[in-house]
Amino acid sequence: MNPDALTPATRSVLQRIHRAGRSPLHTLAVEEARMAYEIGAEIMDLPRAPLARIEDLQVPTRDGALLRGRLYANSSEPLPVLIYLHGGGFTIGNLETHDSLCRQLALHSGAAVLALDYRRAPDHRFPAAVNDAWDALQWLAGEGAAALGLDAGRLAIGGDSAGGTLAAVCALLARDAGLPLALQLLFYPGTAAQTNSDSHRRYASGVLLDHPLIEWFFAHYIDAAQRDDWRFAPLLATDHHGAAPAWIGLAECDPLVDEGLAYGDVLRAAGLPVQLELWRGVVHDFIKMGRSVPEARLAHAAAGRALQEAFAT
Repeated sequence: MNPDALTPATRSVLQRIHRAGRSPLHTLAVEEARMAYEIGAEIMDLPRAPLARIEDLQVPTRDGALLRGRLYANSSEPLPVLIYLHGGGFTIGNLETHDSLCRQLALHSGAAVLALDYRRAPDHRFPAAVNDAWDALQWLAGEGAAALGLDAGRLAIGGDSAGGTLAAVCALLARDAGLPLALQLLFYPGTAAQTNSDSHRRYASGVLLDHPLIEWFFAHYIDAAQRDDWRFAPLLATDHHGAAPAWIGLAECDPLVDEGLAYGDVLRAAGLPVQLELWRGVVHDFIKMGRSVPEARLAHAAAGRALQEAFAT
């Protein structure tokens, strides 16, 4: 890619990462990659903002497993709630890597945020993460919100990257189940089955999410024969009508930007209200670089406003 396309702050972040000489994630064992991602998140994210309420909890699933969750709220009132699904290629990422981001979303939106530690590949391959996310949303809409003192009548779902994929899928499952959602909040979601778009070619290297890492994630998560399943690639769903309104936040210098734009077009064509924001000169995962990249803080505020507006209608 052309380094001149990057903002100075983003270019500086990538240069610092390069100078640090860390091994690329796709060359590491899974547990090593998870640890490296967690360390990097703590370095680049904003400090963890204090909130009135932070509560670790357990979320039940269809097979009897209990998943870790974490509730963020800045009030003890019965707030509307966003269930948030972290990124990390379905393989890395956890509650800690996205703790700062979830705090920012709770602060900017005034809503509660419930982060889910869904089960990850390669131990739990497709569609395990989909099932966990959907089970958690149904639990929250049922007994979960009441048990936590939240407003079950005002729910949204969101996520970044792989978590954005899961959120988009859950929005369609919720539509089919008659479960109303105020918003699907998608940060640079993966929506396509293949990596053959122009942006995948433009940003195949030189950015954090490069082609070898994408293929490493996919190899751990899903069999090649399953990649046309719409629960992996929601662009392939046969019908998007009646799903929740969408807010989509994208990074310009990101292999996934074309499929994010395409998903916004598909949702609009289905008659859904779609607000799409594109931050120029930044890369995938920029929303977790708030210490260095100003656009991260702008994106936090924009997402918070979108949630406020969705919950107010």
